[in-house]
Amino acid sequence: MALVPYEETTEFGLQKFHKPLATFSFANHTIQIRQDWRHLGVAAVVWDAAIVLSTYLEMGAVELRGRSAVELGAGTGLVGIVAALLALKSSMKPLLVHCLLFFSGAHVTITDRKVALEFLKSNVQANLPPHIQPKTVVKELTWGQNLGSFSPGEFDLILGADIIYLEETFTDLLQTLEHLCSNHSVILLACRIRYERDNNFLAMLERQFTVRKVHYDPEKDVHIYEAQKRNQKEDL
Repeated sequence: MALVPYEETTEFGLQKFHKPLATFSFANHTIQIRQDWRHLGVAAVVWDAAIVLSTYLEMGAVELRGRSAVELGAGTGLVGIVAALLALKSSMKPLLVHCLLFFSGAHVTITDRKVALEFLKSNVQANLPPHIQPKTVVKELTWGQNLGSFSPGEFDLILGADIIYLEETFTDLLQTLEHLCSNHSVILLACRIRYERDNNFLAMLERQFTVRKVHYDPEKDVHIYEAQKRNQKEDL
């Protein structure tokens, strides 16, 4: 689950998490994300890192069309929904789009732990057009555990928003990234740097991947880091 600390101290900040719906506009679609703070807590509200990463994807910073993507610790599913809309969108008629998608490798997988899947599915189904849904899968993934249900190096793009908070998950998360990535995969992680342990995770990531900061939103204080597997020549 995309677990992050609760740092909103103002009444206004608290109110936005208790709203049952959060509305956004991405990829020429109005997206209404259901939130459930009372029952699922921090994993069921939209955090700033997800908004910043979705905006970054919409800017066209990475090519999404025709590629396979996965969101880790998806929570509400906003990032995965935006990725699916961008990866699979077209101005063509839905029937033609469906035919082209059937023959292409484009697909988006949106993951979280089992406890959050039904909530996640409800957001995905409510916000994706019918002709896109067959190429979008909501799937259970507990980092470091059920990796056998994913092919090694399966995805071109791995996405994560506010998933590097709990220090005890760092090793499992790194193992998961290593499994899902090929030598050509790109990882995009959006986060605030709140604590020293956040920097510690980036240092751990750099031992296995080439990491660089590609974006910073000063208003929301969110960084986006891009990572790719180190090749053997770099390590020599």
